[in-house]
Amino acid sequence: MKEKPQSNFWLFMSRRKMLGTMLAGAGTALAGAGMNSLGQRAKNKSKILLRDMPAIPAGLETAINMPLIEALHGRRSRRFALGAEIPGGPLKFKSRHAPLPLSELEQMMVLTATAGNTGWFNLHPYNKNYLPHIPNYASAAGGRTFPSAAGFHTSDFFFTDDNGVYFLSTRDAQNLAERDENGAMDLNAYLQAHRARIRKLADKRMHIPPKPAHIEMHNPWCVNVPGSTLIIPVADLAQHHIAVLCYLVQNGACIFDDVNKNPIPGMEKFSALVDVKNPYPLTYVEQLSLAEVTAELSTACYAGALMLQAIGLGGWMFDGITPMSVLGASGDPEMPGLSFRYDTDERWPLPNVTGLPGVFEGFCAPQWKRLSHVSLARTARSIPTRPARIAKTRACAAVARFITKSSKSA
Repeated sequence: MKEKPQSNFWLFMSRRKMLGTMLAGAGTALAGAGMNSLGQRAKNKSKILLRDMPAIPAGLETAINMPLIEALHGRRSRRFALGAEIPGGPLKFKSRHAPLPLSELEQMMVLTATAGNTGWFNLHPYNKNYLPHIPNYASAAGGRTFPSAAGFHTSDFFFTDDNGVYFLSTRDAQNLAERDENGAMDLNAYLQAHRARIRKLADKRMHIPPKPAHIEMHNPWCVNVPGSTLIIPVADLAQHHIAVLCYLVQNGACIFDDVNKNPIPGMEKFSALVDVKNPYPLTYVEQLSLAEVTAELSTACYAGALMLQAIGLGGWMFDGITPMSVLGASGDPEMPGLSFRYDTDERWPLPNVTGLPGVFEGFCAPQWKRLSHVSLARTARSIPTRPARIAKTRACAAVARFITKSSKSA
């Protein structure tokens, strides 16, 4: 497995100069709204921030100057690329141009919009039940371009283009958005820091057979076509669910098995930590975990879609590819996908996908033999353990062990 080759040169662009263009636009908007004095101050400040601005590609300057409201209101799904063809129907058309891949700069701008680390995250500052300490829900110290429930951040990113399949991991990155003493950020260094984290997994584009089992039939003509970049966010739902269980315990709550109408064995030993008389239904907590992790993936894609709008690129966010096929659990040798490992059982309607060994491994079996170890590993992602946190982790582990036993006997 190889890293994506490094480019020798990136343009230099500071966050301060980027801010300058935004302030210039803000000054114009304020002046137009009749707030002349405030608008003029914003313009004056922008002149200082834009001083000695280097020559940059016109497209990037356009992206930097794009007002957020314009990106929001102009967002559309744009499916027809250079080199594309609509083979039939009333909109039948064939492009007169050859496919045109994204430049390195364009691709990195979209990738960092979708998966980028944005520096140290803002922690939860207060919870009266934690006093004299502060809440420690988060699993990562770095924030990203999209939100994650309680800072769990269990997702990471794969992408494929004409040259291969890649993995970009940012969930455990701490601060890739370094700023100088003036608060300026070097865009060149920022993009390079992310580019250095890209890992090449295959030397050719991921193949998606044009079959209904793998892809919605309105998509084969425009999805994963030559010249395109397909970004695939993947979340560790098992890890997210464990983080939710820990979160419940940290807030004095626990669960019960509402499917089999059983309490969690041994939970009474933790009555000093959780309200054992008013537990949450397990199925509700499972739905909550799925909803939260779906929001994480969706907002990441939305951030990428806004960058497409800013740069002036076509593209869209969608789920019209069968997830099991993309991960590699379709069972079809023609569709290896990302080659994740998975298990099947005659009692299960779908395969149980558990991760890509050595790349993106789920917090579950077979990567982990004991769920108590998984809980400790999840804790190790965030703040160093203290005795009280260890006790809460053990309570989470008790719940996790019960869930594992229940699933095996189901």
